Amino acid sequence: MTDEVVVSRAGLWDAEALSDVAATTFPLACPPEATEEDVDAFVAGVLSSERFGEYLSDPAHSVLKATAGDDIVGYAMLVDAEPADPSIARAVTVRPVAEVSKMYVLPGRHGTGVSTALMHAVAERARTAGAAGLWLGVNQRNERAKRFYAKHGFVRVGTRTFRVGRTLHRDDVMQLTF
Repeated sequence: MTDEVVVSRAGLWDAEALSDVAATTFPLACPPEATEEDVDAFVAGVLSSERFGEYLSDPAHSVLKATAGDDIVGYAMLVDAEPADPSIARAVTVRPVAEVSKMYVLPGRHGTGVSTALMHAVAERARTAGAAGLWLGVNQRNERAKRFYAKHGFVRVGTRTFRVGRTLHRDDVMQLTF
């Protein structure tokens, strides 16, 4: 396995591998009280290979993959659309804006620069598409992720609820202005 990481746009042929990475990484971002049943329901409903096929086919979504050799070691999803939730739309003040909907890296790759490479690629893609900034939601108890986003210039602008299975969780809404 090579240590060089390359970030590129994912294609339909990557849907199953992306789903596998998502199933491994999503539970790591959940708070401890998230039940296995709720996490499994979320993965099945939102992170299946079929759903990734839908994301990869939707022109409003850009799925970027980070690869090392032939393996996908992380991914990010950018959504080129205004926030649908009115409270998030009020909290996010930069326009036009894109959402970093998902950004996950396999645990063996944490701290190796994969997340930074993905973040730079996401920001560049958004800038190129004409966005003036980015927004995202991050679980309020995910301190590692919040530190990472703050390091890259994101600031907290509000909160939202986020459903995982049957349970509602609290997220911080963060934005980055270019």
